[in-house]
Amino acid sequence: MTPRFDAIGLVVSDMAASVAFYRRLGFAFPDGAESEPHVEAELPGGLRLLLDTEQTVRSFHPQWRPPTGGSRAGLALRCADPGEVDRVYEELVDAGHHGELKPWDAFWGQRYATVHDPDGTGVDLFAPLAAAPAE
Repeated sequence: MTPRFDAIGLVVSDMAASVAFYRRLGFAFPDGAESEPHVEAELPGGLRLLLDTEQTVRSFHPQWRPPTGGSRAGLALRCADPGEVDRVYEELVDAGHHGELKPWDAFWGQRYATVHDPDGTGVDLFAPLAAAPAE
């Protein structure tokens, strides 16, 4: 048997805040997810985003503690175009989420920005920049 990549799991301190954040980004969590200890949203291609409360994780791993000193994981979401990067970033910041990196034209050819989810996990927003016209 060969294991296959199936899901991304995040431990969250406030399920309602996390569900609201990821719903703003288009993740389809079921109604009532805000008050559940574990929720899942199916992603394109069959992957899933799993959210578990800290209490849920401690129920089977009592010694678990949230990381300190910065996150080691992040999510990257491709936007339709550079303008969408700007719009989504502004929408999330206007809703009170921390904007870590304002949208900018990265040297690697993308419009790029980073916002934090309610637990400080970095969520990168990116879109390819238009190709330069041929000379």
